[in-house]
This record gives sequence, structure tokens and C-alpha cells, in this order.
Amino acid sequence: MPLSAAVSRSEEPILEIRNLQTHFELKRGVVKAVDGVDLVLNRNQTLGLVGESGCGKSVTSLSVMKLFQSPPGRIVGGSIMLHRPDNGGSVDIVKVDAKGPLMQSIRGGEIAMVFQEPMTSLNPLNTIGAQIAEAVKLHQGVGNKEGMDRALEMLTKVKIADPKRRLHEYPHQMSGGMRQRVMIAMALSCNPSVLIADEPTTALDVTVQAQILDLMSQLQEDYGSAVMMVTHNLGVVSQIADFVAVMYLGKVVEYADVRSLFHDPRHPYTMGLLKAVPVFGKKQATPLVPIKGTVPSPSDRISGCSFADRCPFAKAECREVVPPLEEVAPGHFAACIRSGEISWG
Repeated sequence: MPLSAAVSRSEEPILEIRNLQTHFELKRGVVKAVDGVDLVLNRNQTLGLVGESGCGKSVTSLSVMKLFQSPPGRIVGGSIMLHRPDNGGSVDIVKVDAKGPLMQSIRGGEIAMVFQEPMTSLNPLNTIGAQIAEAVKLHQGVGNKEGMDRALEMLTKVKIADPKRRLHEYPHQMSGGMRQRVMIAMALSCNPSVLIADEPTTALDVTVQAQILDLMSQLQEDYGSAVMMVTHNLGVVSQIADFVAVMYLGKVVEYADVRSLFHDPRHPYTMGLLKAVPVFGKKQATPLVPIKGTVPSPSDRISGCSFADRCPFAKAECREVVPPLEEVAPGHFAACIRSGEISWG
């Protein structure tokens, strides 16, 4: 049974990704950035999408939004089903024209995205209020006054001090944490059913990171949005996620609820990530163990398991057989032919 079918059998899915394949055709060859990904995002839940840089996390999220550059990038297979019962039923985003009116209404109106560095997403020439109001006017068909009123309401919601004054300021007049709050306000201004957050706390200091995560959790409760949190930070995932999907070289190699994944990981890559994380304020009983080697290039042709060359449990068969993502415990999936033999500890 595929992951998407098994996970959605008793839940209320809003976004179902099945066998997604996003490739980039470059001079040096085809880069399979996303190579057969299955994911399910349920209403009112947060899915953490984790892995090292280059594993395909961000390209997966950009594929949902259809924001990658095409060419050279294109979705060559799979489906991204957005379930919208109050807005015309389900739609396969893969089949929707990236520049057409339907995708423009979905992007921002039903699926919103918060990027890693807000200064690259905010227009330096427009005030904060004008930028939020523009999104509201575009997707909700209201006038200037209603748009600015909504912008003020959202700045208040994200707890920006003196929101009436900040409404008329420019991005460069704000700190990194405040700009990120503005991006969250803009993303949620049209009440999207799905919020994708791509490394939203990476450039922020630890105190501000905690504030942003608390803010996102509170706003999710208020608005009922489903959240896909894209990050390499397992600490962030442990705080905010309900379920976790671990990606490696364009594939999901493990999927489970957050407690099961942290206490009983079943894939060697997940085990390696957890062993490499220091515990703040606690003396390490054993030294941190880095994962040996580096992530192969997505353009390399690899037979068998893509993690085999870095895996301490690999045997000859691992270099010959591509492991499927299988259910190893109720609701817990792993792509490892030795998942029943190896143990976490």
C-alpha cells in the first residue's frame, strides 16, 4: 500500500502528492531533484520535511507552488492533488498551467508560502501595508481601504509592535524577525488552507526562532491551516510537527509521527541525523557521530540504495536493490531492506 493511501485512510487530507518527479535538464545531464515522492498533508496538521541540503525538500515545495524555473525544470510524472471541497472540488496541480488564472488563484489564495529570506521576497520599493493589501485585493476582490484594514489586522495578529506605524514603513526599516512576521502575515492574509514554510527561521537568532515557531503554531490554531515545514533543523521539527518525512537524494526514506520518528527511527539515515544533533544544556555521554561521506549528485546514476555508500549497516544486496518505502509499523514507513534488523540505540 503506498504511503499516501495508508496515511489518508483515516484522516482528512488536503494535499496528496503521489510519485512526484521533478527533473532539471542541464548540459551535464538530467538532475532528478525530486524522484518519486509520496506525501500527505492533512487538515490542521503540520508535516515536517527534513534532510540535508540538496535532498529535494525545497524543490518539492516549489513544485507544489509551480515556482521553479521552467525550462530547465519540469514535472515529468506524478500528481499533486489539492482537495478544495468549498471551491470546486479536487484539482491536480501538475496539470494546471503555471501561469494561468487557476494557478494564480491557488498560489497565495489557497496555498501560501513563507520563504527563508524575506528580503528577497518583499519589494523594497513598496510599504509593508501596500504589499499585504495587494495580496488581499488580488485574491479577495476588495478595495484599497478593505485591503489596508486587513493588512493592519494581520500585522496585529503576528504581534508586530505599533502596527499602524509599521504599516507605512519599508522592509529595510525592519529587523529580520519582523520581516519574517510580515511574510507570515502576508501568507495568512487570505486564509489559505495550506501554508508552506521553507526554512523560515534559518537566518534568525535562537530567541527570535522560538518566537516565530510559537507564532506559527498559534496562527495555525486560529486559522486551521495545514502546514508543511521545510527544514534541516530537527529541533524545529520536534517542536512544531505532527508528522515527519525524511528525504534523501530526491526520495522520502522515512515517514512517521514525530514521536515515533525521534524515539524509534527505522532508517539508517534518520538514525545518523539524530546522532549528529547536540543536546543543549546536557553533557554528551558519547561524542557526536557525523554521517560519513557526502550526498551524491542527483545527476549520478546509482544502483541499489542511494544511501548505501554512507550507511554503516549496508551489505552487498543494498547496492543492488532499490528499497521501496514500506510500512514497517502502523503509520510508520521506511525505505530500507534491513529496517527490521537494525535498531536505534
